[in-house]
Amino acid sequence: MAQAAEEVGFDSIWIGDHLLYHGDGRPERGPWDAWTLLAGLAGVTERVAIGPLVACTAFRRPGLLARAAATVDELSGGRLVLALGAGWNEPEYHAFGIPFDHRVERFAEALQIIGPLLDGERVTFSGAYETVTDAVLLPRPARRPPLMVGATGPRMLAAALPHVDAWNTWYDAYGNTPEGFAELNATIDEAARAAGRDPSLIGRSACALVVLDRAAGERPIPDGMPPVEGSPGEIAAHLHDLAEAGADEAILVVSPIDERSIRVLGETLAALDRGR
Repeated sequence: MAQAAEEVGFDSIWIGDHLLYHGDGRPERGPWDAWTLLAGLAGVTERVAIGPLVACTAFRRPGLLARAAATVDELSGGRLVLALGAGWNEPEYHAFGIPFDHRVERFAEALQIIGPLLDGERVTFSGAYETVTDAVLLPRPARRPPLMVGATGPRMLAAALPHVDAWNTWYDAYGNTPEGFAELNATIDEAARAAGRDPSLIGRSACALVVLDRAAGERPIPDGMPPVEGSPGEIAAHLHDLAEAGADEAILVVSPIDERSIRVLGETLAALDRGR
């Protein structure tokens, strides 16, 4: 599937970072480990950016997460985008013995360790939840991967926007419409200014729910939330409108997600190219 995505012209491939999926009405499920899979994808692709969507800082100690990110970036030849978040799915925390409390505060402390380590710095930090002493990544990272935050809450944005290069939102946070994205995107401008950042320096990334086959029923469609569907040209038109609303990047959450869907969406990419 990754090789097909690269072949038809996608710019990036994203892997969810979860331990278990619960609570969406479907049978219990779980994906492969995100960082192990990203390392594998680094070896079978050549051009596309790769990244976790998003890496939960609670699942790994921040120094070890930084080490994994630096390694995958090296293996991929500098193609990693490190997207980070605090997580949300409480049952998987409890299943694996991970604290679910004070997630924003824990995230903020982790970010103060991960960023400097990836910058090649030697880090000593002592917080309420995280501590490192004279930590350093060896071999030293060849570069710092771009950092992206996946969050919409004011406290998460206040913690992350001073440090990250991009912001991402899931489709249910903006209703999966260009108008909804434009409205949410305006609040990110405000949050960036409040954090002392020029909003134009923060990239904007929008996940979009694309349904190619409703009968497949692979991913539930939220009530009152229109999925992106139709012909390649119609899907391309929606993505064009999403860009006009301020999105620099659209990450397609596809139902069903398989190689056939990826190749079908290659026709959408061709339609986008023709429209430029």
